[in-house]
Amino acid sequence: MLMKIILPGLRETIFMLVGSFVASVIFGFLLSLVLITTDPKGLRPNRAIYETISVVINVLRSIPFVILIIAIIPLTRLICGTSIGIGPAIFSIAVAGSPLIARLLENCFKEINPSLVEAAKSFGASDWQITYHVIVKESIPLVVSQMTFAVVSILGFTAIAGTVGSGGLGAVALTYGYQNFNDQIMYSTLLILILIVEILQISGNVLYKKIK
Repeated sequence: MLMKIILPGLRETIFMLVGSFVASVIFGFLLSLVLITTDPKGLRPNRAIYETISVVINVLRSIPFVILIIAIIPLTRLICGTSIGIGPAIFSIAVAGSPLIARLLENCFKEINPSLVEAAKSFGASDWQITYHVIVKESIPLVVSQMTFAVVSILGFTAIAGTVGSGGLGAVALTYGYQNFNDQIMYSTLLILILIVEILQISGNVLYKKIK
């Protein structure tokens, strides 16, 4: 049972978690930079761009993931060629994870003391220098803390994705555990997910304290 069912599911979950988290961080980071720059109090205020991106993020975040992953199946098939498997799952999770991370990072960047930004401007720093050396670097400890929350949330997305044909521990728990009335598999996958969350949370806390 362990070698044939649970370990393959665990491997698929890890692949989905790492791939979707990396993709979500990349796109979320880019979106957060646009938001923080075009914010009414940002370096280059632009209400139209800020409000448009903000509305899209709010809409995507307001849709439960289990509904979102089904709603974007046509788009997933267009991009990935299929809607079943690890690749499509990573794409779907990234669609849901990117807005989440963008909003978390935006809030982190807004916590930076405005006086630091003004001081950098007085020294003639460019917008890019202010963004990278002041806003981003100064918020790294808070970013680490928020990314710990984000990766745990994305782990939950991988479990949901598994219930709609993407594999992983979610599929194992549903197919071999719940539908076959096998409590041993059901609670084994539950225990593994709890252990993964604990490892992620402890690692994030240790990294945060070290950077702080």
